[in-house]
Amino acid sequence: MLVYVSALLSMLLTLLAGVPYLDFLKKNLYGQFIREDGPASHSKKAGTPTMGGLIIVIPAIVGAVLSLVMDQKTNIEALIVLITFGLFTFIGLKDDMAKVTQKQNKGLSARRKLLLQILIAAIPALYVTYTGERSISIFGLANIDLGIFYPFFAVFMIVGFSNAVNLTDGLDGLASGTVAFALSAVTAVCMFTGRPDLAIISAAIAGSCFGFLYYNKHPAKIFMGDTGSLALGGIFATLAIIGKFELWILIIGGIFVIETLSVILQVISFKTTGKRIFKMSPIHHHFELMGWSETNVVYTFWFVGILFALIGSILKFYLS
Repeated sequence: MLVYVSALLSMLLTLLAGVPYLDFLKKNLYGQFIREDGPASHSKKAGTPTMGGLIIVIPAIVGAVLSLVMDQKTNIEALIVLITFGLFTFIGLKDDMAKVTQKQNKGLSARRKLLLQILIAAIPALYVTYTGERSISIFGLANIDLGIFYPFFAVFMIVGFSNAVNLTDGLDGLASGTVAFALSAVTAVCMFTGRPDLAIISAAIAGSCFGFLYYNKHPAKIFMGDTGSLALGGIFATLAIIGKFELWILIIGGIFVIETLSVILQVISFKTTGKRIFKMSPIHHHFELMGWSETNVVYTFWFVGILFALIGSILKFYLS
């Protein structure tokens, strides 16, 4: 029951915080700078308030903590998840602030950002390793004990998904919608695997994402920025690491995997052959340049994201 309370409370807090936060951002000129090599149609988005991730993260943490206390489900693992969420938010906030102060679409250096991500991802990775849970399930078919390599695997997953969601965040409502659907599936997985503490946290973040969509849907009044995308991707994988369903998020979050692969393939192809596979990567821009409207791209990706979320959670239920 408190899973639903957590989701609704977080969503309402996000909706309520949106108006005053938007006013604050507009008055202080915290606007988005658009990448110069992006689609020409995106130039009109310049100046749209950014750092909207704060009205996802803060309401989600408040909703999750209140629900955990009411349900008496507070524990060290829930605390680690929330701390990790907050720290990833801090990285994104610093990155967004750097872009605003420098008045360009370049924030923290890639090396510095990656180092901070690795350090934060190491917190849940080392905790799980310390507790002795060093094996991973290969989609319920077999278990592999990674031993001392488990923390490296866990850090790779967390950092990878943090950046994957960041890559997905390129169109109005795209990242917030797909993350909301993916975390809804994660909530269901946590519930039927006996982890109500993690389900409450996941539901709270999903609820905040749904609330944020009210402001982020096309035409977006606010962008989540790296403040939101880095944190959402990081927490998505952290929940899977702590909940011990690591590889299942490759299916549940399949849309983020596809976005990332499109960038990797584009880079490899261009560096080896001098040719591009896609008109532009990540792949959502490819469809834009093919003539699809922004809303059609987003709705299509939402639909595919829902399919991945459903397939992943159903398979997890039957194969575990």
